[in-house]
Amino acid sequence: MSGHNKWSTIKHKKGAADAKRSKVFTKILKEVTIASRMGGSDITGNPRLRTAVEKARAANVPKDNMERAIKKGAGELDGVTFEEVVYEGYGPGGGALIIEAVTDNINRTVAEIRHMLGKHNGNLGKSGTVSWKFDRKGVIMVDKSVMDEDAFLELVLELGAEDLKTDEESLYVIETAVADLFTITETLREKGFEIDTSEIQMIPKTTTRLTGRDAEVAWRLYELLDDHDDVQNVWHDFEIDEEEFENIINS
Repeated sequence: MSGHNKWSTIKHKKGAADAKRSKVFTKILKEVTIASRMGGSDITGNPRLRTAVEKARAANVPKDNMERAIKKGAGELDGVTFEEVVYEGYGPGGGALIIEAVTDNINRTVAEIRHMLGKHNGNLGKSGTVSWKFDRKGVIMVDKSVMDEDAFLELVLELGAEDLKTDEESLYVIETAVADLFTITETLREKGFEIDTSEIQMIPKTTTRLTGRDAEVAWRLYELLDDHDDVQNVWHDFEIDEEEFENIINS
């Protein structure tokens, strides 16, 4: 099993399938607020905010909630101040982890994440501990049914994409330079393609193969981190055999 693409797809589907609705709303609205604060409240001039708003719409977040989150980020409303934080460390078997969070209490969040890692044979490191093991890329996901793979590959390469892969489900996974993500996404939309996901991801340069108990504990840790209210994204370099992975998630 490819650690990154398989798990990122599972996470994407998991969010729609089994996460509590209120928790999904909370995470998305935090991202809307941060995006508005960092790049302004104008969606047309703020690609990050546009992506966050589209994700909110896809999750059926009420329009009023989105508008309040945008205004909070822009300083037009009083409210809790959120901060972006990134934690790096290791999980079971030496697998690398990058944890992106948005929090109103950094001390609380770091203590809770450190506790989770400690309970699952992992540890929190300093900034730069594992980030060198990853490439920061734009990732766009589109349903495979839109076009033959060879033709779609030719199209996205002409648009400036770096690579096209497929997941084990039903999606094309387009990799781009971060600077090109918004332009390529918008061009595909203009050509009539429905975008499933468009976001920045941390893609591991190599993977750490996990087996047995390490594999099981790593997956449990991933689930706990992903379910944490403050955690927005969990990137990892774990690789688990397909059959073993299926046994873990079905146990």
